[in-house]
Amino acid sequence: QLQLLESGGGLVQTGDSLRVSCTMSSASLSTYALAWFRQAPGKYRDYVGHISTTGDKVYYADSVKGRFSISRDNEKNIAYLQLNNLRPEDTAVYQCAASSFLDGSSWFDRDEDEYAYWGQGTQVTVSS
Repeated sequence: QLQLLESGGGLVQTGDSLRVSCTMSSASLSTYALAWFRQAPGKYRDYVGHISTTGDKVYYADSVKGRFSISRDNEKNIAYLQLNNLRPEDTAVYQCAASSFLDGSSWFDRDEDEYAYWGQGTQVTVSS
């Protein structure tokens, strides 16, 4: 059973940076496309970005482009979401998700319904 575990969330101030990690167990990370989503209180879950199986293609939502970056280390079975220049509107639970069906190389690989494996999420709170 594939398991994903996020860590690294916390309470920060506007303009601060944070790195969130997603560790995969019971499988080889290199065969899965990975995506990050977030859900703010009272809102639907939103797409943040995704990365291809090899890490050579990365895509972002317009709202985070230029501030967030996604990377992965397949040898260590871990992926990262680097959050820079954080804003109060970035406050949300951040979840990583994995898909064995997608390779993540297309801009269109951002539909949450295509990702079968999810972590429990980690809270990021940005104070003004």
